[in-house]
Amino acid sequence: MCGIFAVFGHGGDTTAFRDRALTLSKKIRHRGPDWSGIKVVGRHILCHERLAIVGLGSGAQPLTNADESVILCVNGEIYNHKALRKQLKGKYEFQTESDCEVIMYLYEEMGPAFINLLDGIFSFVLYDARKDEYLVARDPIGVTTLYQGWSGKDGSVWIASEMKSLNEDCDRIIAFPPGHVYSSATKQTTRYYEPVWWDPKRLPPSTPEPDLKAVREALERAVKKRLMTEVPFGVLLSGGLDSSIIAAIAARYTRRAAATAAAAKKQGATKADGTDDDYIEEAVHAAALWPRLHSFSIGLPGSPDIAAAQRVADFLGTAHHAFTFTVQEGLDALADVVYHLETYDVTTIRASTPMYLLSRKIKAMGVKMVLSGEGADEVFGGYLYFHQAPTDADFHAETVTRVQNLHTADNLRANKSTMAWGLEARVPFLDRGFLDVAMTLDPKHKRCGPGVMEKSVLRKAFDTPDDPYLPHDILWRQKEQFSDGVGYSWIDSLKEMTERAVSDEKWAARAVRFPHDTPTTREAYYYRELFHKHFPQRACVESVVRWVPRLDWGCSEDPSGRAQTAHQQAYVAAEAGKKRAASPARKPASPKKVKTQK
Repeated sequence: MCGIFAVFGHGGDTTAFRDRALTLSKKIRHRGPDWSGIKVVGRHILCHERLAIVGLGSGAQPLTNADESVILCVNGEIYNHKALRKQLKGKYEFQTESDCEVIMYLYEEMGPAFINLLDGIFSFVLYDARKDEYLVARDPIGVTTLYQGWSGKDGSVWIASEMKSLNEDCDRIIAFPPGHVYSSATKQTTRYYEPVWWDPKRLPPSTPEPDLKAVREALERAVKKRLMTEVPFGVLLSGGLDSSIIAAIAARYTRRAAATAAAAKKQGATKADGTDDDYIEEAVHAAALWPRLHSFSIGLPGSPDIAAAQRVADFLGTAHHAFTFTVQEGLDALADVVYHLETYDVTTIRASTPMYLLSRKIKAMGVKMVLSGEGADEVFGGYLYFHQAPTDADFHAETVTRVQNLHTADNLRANKSTMAWGLEARVPFLDRGFLDVAMTLDPKHKRCGPGVMEKSVLRKAFDTPDDPYLPHDILWRQKEQFSDGVGYSWIDSLKEMTERAVSDEKWAARAVRFPHDTPTTREAYYYRELFHKHFPQRACVESVVRWVPRLDWGCSEDPSGRAQTAHQQAYVAAEAGKKRAASPARKPASPKKVKTQK
């Protein structure tokens, strides 16, 4: 991923504005420390900050076609770019090995309709000098971040990967909606991504059993696509279900990659012939450059995640790197975390702080790309509050709504926490093909409840005793939200510190200080103050969405998994089981099994 910044229709002297544009683009240089580029055309300016992952020596942006009539700035990765090259009708002289250059030629042949062909994560601006028109687009689920702003001074339109490049100059700012494209020709923002499952009220067809093989194969394919890289990579491994499954799949393919690449080279068949599957296999061969998978975890000393991640790493044979941080180190990082996240949402900040610290460690080791497990909880209803869903229809609708809003929470966290240090996170659970399988499962097979663990259908899909992906206890480990799993004292310390930091006087006047979206806890107030220091404009506040469980389902407003009833019940059951096992006076337990909640 990279950083993009553009201004269209600047009302002043664009040559004079060039220095200002470079300054604003520099604010997001942490996203792309490898190179910077700028193009000025008439009243328009396009800037790019590059993080080189594919096409290392030749992919500097902005990209242009042969006569420079089309200019392109992209943040992201197009996994099917080689297959798309084969689909072009005309003959084009590709100037780079970048996975993004094909976008310009698809546009020349198809206009905006090409966007639905892209399989990847992306945000881009494309300027057509012949028509003096431009397009802005964002990937289907919003894995990449993108903002749009407007200046009332001259009516100009501003685009940036992060809000910090816009807030000083724009009167209005929005998070550009995922799965949409904006056309200056029509001045309309329209949805291009409309899968069959997008309507929360539309229930998938009823089936007697879930297709576990389809779930497993779709996720494996999603992971394989994301091995397209020319730089050292690894996996984020918390020891929870989601990251462990991604790590298990990646470990399998990286182990096989060296052998298959060697065999293909011996046969003189290292290049793909043109099908999508061929190019996916080629990506796996490229991963053979880094034949041993590296995994990374973080937590407070003695945290649940550190121990679980090490167990998974030992099982998979990864080169594992476990890092610890102190509560004080986490507290010291909060101001920087809020600056990079551009939000005051409690859940996002709690979980982002350890991820932010871990990303710094990973980048220092020379790694530039990691696979991560975001999205599974939304897709499969994995948050513990889903236990309280009243009906199958309610459960399904909530999963769809959570996926639709991922760009406001987990996607924002995963993108900005890592890109703060120039580290790219790829999320296989949000692959378009995988979503088409997982989101069309009959919700009765995805539901959790009494005696049924959350994400059970995903666990079953990878519960293959003859060729296990993971240890059984990891596959059926109770859900820990990342901010909980790094160590329970992390959240407890945040609450204690913010209770002390926010005085009674400040708390009493909270509605006066923050009349819009007034904080409901002192912890929320503390983060809001940090946010206000960096982003005092009303336009910035209106871009924030807070993550809160379903209060109408009887859930606690505190987003911590420990605050949900299912976690407490599972903990009580587990403690009771330990006492029974330790009691010499008790007779052996009956054969009946009781699964703990994840």
